[in-house]
Amino acid sequence: MDLPPMQVQVDPNEDTEWNDILRKHGIIPEKPPSPTPIIEEALREAIQRAHENRLEGKDLDELDALEDEEDEDFLNQYRQKRMAELSALATASKFGQIFPLQKADWSRDVTEASKEAYVVVNMISSNTESRVAADLCRQMAAKFGDIKFTEISARLAVENYPEQNCPSILVYRNGDIQKQFITLKELNGVQTTVEDLQKALVDIGAVKDNDHRILPKRTSDEEFHRNGRLRGSKVNNAYNDDV
Repeated sequence: MDLPPMQVQVDPNEDTEWNDILRKHGIIPEKPPSPTPIIEEALREAIQRAHENRLEGKDLDELDALEDEEDEDFLNQYRQKRMAELSALATASKFGQIFPLQKADWSRDVTEASKEAYVVVNMISSNTESRVAADLCRQMAAKFGDIKFTEISARLAVENYPEQNCPSILVYRNGDIQKQFITLKELNGVQTTVEDLQKALVDIGAVKDNDHRILPKRTSDEEFHRNGRLRGSKVNNAYNDDV
């Protein structure tokens, strides 16, 4: 009498001689590679990138304050890079104010101008949000001179334009609208701040996310070094915990 085959429960992930035999004969699949080396390598690369980019976003005064802590050649490279960035911004910063816009000049002052730089059109009325938007755009224009900020009464731009749609902020680049905000609702309403508008421009690509003009200033070199050590400690601890 033939006995039925025995049903043996096998954990295919176990490292046993029996499992090796089963894998050799294709009875169970090969054990997948351990993710640990991949995780370790990703963590090492992340730590290395953080170390290499540790000077990103620092202004010239902050770089000077690190002379005793950083390699001189490496620090000079970043100092020259930052000076080049500042020079490029100074060259591009040819606006720096709000430009009143006329409907007849829209093609020239907005569509064509946007082929050279980002153009922000603020269509306003007399309501509260329009006054908030106008003030924010004035601050932004002074801060980001490489972006052209314009302003026009909505009723002069579009006949019978609904006041409840004001302000309407249009962001142009390369002749096309890249983003539009109908009122400040999408930002933060009447509580919208310069920081909210900056973030919107970063999301659009009009401002780089590492632009020194939007990075918060440290209150002191001591706070900067303390926070830097804290961040480094957290990264190293995370790495040690995982490996």
